[in-house]
Amino acid sequence: MIDAHIHLDHYNDGEIKQIMNDSLLIDKVITVSCNLESCKRNLKLARKYQKVKAAFGYHPEQALPSENQVLELLNWMNDHQNEMAAIGEVGLPYYLRQQNQVSESQHEQYLNILEIFIQKAAVWGKPIVLHAIYDDAPIVCDLLEKYSIKKAHFHWFKGDPKTITRMIENGYFISVTPEIVYKEKIRNIVHMYPLEQMMIETDGPWPFEGPFSGKMTHPNMMSESIKEISNIKKLSLEEVSDTLWRNTISFYELENR
Repeated sequence: MIDAHIHLDHYNDGEIKQIMNDSLLIDKVITVSCNLESCKRNLKLARKYQKVKAAFGYHPEQALPSENQVLELLNWMNDHQNEMAAIGEVGLPYYLRQQNQVSESQHEQYLNILEIFIQKAAVWGKPIVLHAIYDDAPIVCDLLEKYSIKKAHFHWFKGDPKTITRMIENGYFISVTPEIVYKEKIRNIVHMYPLEQMMIETDGPWPFEGPFSGKMTHPNMMSESIKEISNIKKLSLEEVSDTLWRNTISFYELENR
């Protein structure tokens, strides 16, 4: 298995060591970043552990960065292109907006920052990892289409059938969390989405409910996701596992990384 989206830098050193040591089924993890400090820690982890591949970006569900902070981050990312598996996690602040913590003018600034990252994905030839759900997803699709981005990964996606159809036609990928075990809306999306455009993730250390309640989020939990996807797609565990693995290897060009 490959964890296509985890915040490894948010775990403490002991937890990271545990995940690396007892994840015999885990081939690789893509650790995404939230800001410059997060990028730097993820780069250190990628240099320390062969299984870890780092994505660099600015998570949208936090306060807007200053122009200088954005510039500093972009310059740092440019300097570390060769060690960057993807741009991410980037996107739009859906939850902050739902909590009325983002004004219209601020939302425009988040949108402008996202457009810069999408432009960089085009220039640098990197995949992009997106936090873009519900009403934000079509807006992000517009930007991706504007810059002819093909390698777009919508992590933990939730959205309407029209947007899902658009994403499928554009060749965009989604990744599924262990939430699939107990959330019908996630199972419905998996039913609609082609297995060939799917990956699995934990988004750890984000905690899960159901059978995972009270447990530290661990990439091994993805084995339960595979079982559920297998049931939905009416395919063998082996076929589903192999397809998800190959999808992630191909999307992130991990063959020689």
